[in-house]
Amino acid sequence: MALDKDTYLAKKTRLVALVIAASMCLWIGAQWIGSKLGMDPRYAVLLDLLALAAFLWALIVIYQIWRARQQG
Repeated sequence: MALDKDTYLAKKTRLVALVIAASMCLWIGAQWIGSKLGMDPRYAVLLDLLALAAFLWALIVIYQIWRARQQG
């Protein structure tokens, strides 16, 4: 049973790492492309908010993982 929980938490941790890395790369790329193409600032803000949403989701899931490990 503990192995199943550890495996589940490891998969969740990998997913969080992937989301953080992907959202950061996409955000940086979108900012760079947007500046080159003269993107409207409101779209840049929208991209910023999407990146923040991804980071907030990751933070919440990291907290859930931490709590699950604290409980045993």
